[in-house]
Amino acid sequence: MIKTITILSAILFSSMIFSQKSDEKKLIKELSDNACKCIDSISASNKEKSAVVNEIHDCIDKQAGVLQLSSLLSSAEKMKENAPEVNGKKQINIEFNTNKNSEQYRESYNKIERTLMNDCEHLKKIINTAETKDNKFSDNEDAIEYYTKAVNFSKQEDWNGAIKNYKLALEKDPKFVYAWDNLGICYRRIGDYDKAIDAYKKSVAIDPTGKMPLQNIAIAYIYKKEYQKAIDAYLDLDKVHPNDAEVYYGVGQIYALHLENNEKGLDYISKAYKIYTQQKSPYRTDAEKIIGIIYNKMKEQNKLDKFKEILKKNDINFK
Repeated sequence: MIKTITILSAILFSSMIFSQKSDEKKLIKELSDNACKCIDSISASNKEKSAVVNEIHDCIDKQAGVLQLSSLLSSAEKMKENAPEVNGKKQINIEFNTNKNSEQYRESYNKIERTLMNDCEHLKKIINTAETKDNKFSDNEDAIEYYTKAVNFSKQEDWNGAIKNYKLALEKDPKFVYAWDNLGICYRRIGDYDKAIDAYKKSVAIDPTGKMPLQNIAIAYIYKKEYQKAIDAYLDLDKVHPNDAEVYYGVGQIYALHLENNEKGLDYISKAYKIYTQQKSPYRTDAEKIIGIIYNKMKEQNKLDKFKEILKKNDINFK
């Protein structure tokens, strides 16, 4: 729905302060801080990732309308010169589009989302820790005790202490999937990528559907600069979790940033961008950044027509 808002203003229009870029940046920061406080209150415990993403979306949505309206007020300031006068005051009509799919709304939403992805520490954390309902934990009390100690060491970034305790937990329960997963993360933190991959593969052997270890095998291969193995690992993930945005994003990033194949990279990243957008996932911003990098590379190569062609094929309108 489009609502027409009529503003009657004195010639000086002194109340309209939003026309200044510095004021817009300040407002975006303020609204993003509000959204971040809302996100801080979200718990990922015992929730599917999709539910967590929807709660994040609601936090951003509450602020997006304010920014949308302020942008319209800013445009009204520019319209005042040619506006008709009513009883000695300028009459300006602006259209406020309440449709959440409108360009007006999406532009405001995206500005806040981009700021959050850079500044809101809790945002990515809760997405990454959102739990799925599974049997990956342990029933062994000793294993749980060592696991808890390992988690505390990890919080202090004492990776060797964490590794020691995850290994002790696994001695008590060799099928403790989360312990294998976190052991792999700790090995990756200290740069021992081969041991990280081995831990992830142990996890997958117990639970072949494990998205976290399957994805991290690919990431470890990227750190090792074994890019074809990383692509193969992402394709293994795709067999278990088809049409997952992380597969498209991971493969696209490898082609674009490491293998200098911008066209293939753009095609994969575009698919990820579209899925993230449909899911209302903040990771859309990460895909957007890669698309921007590819745009600059293809512009230097005089391949903007091909760039636009690939985006059109993926039904994306990117500015």
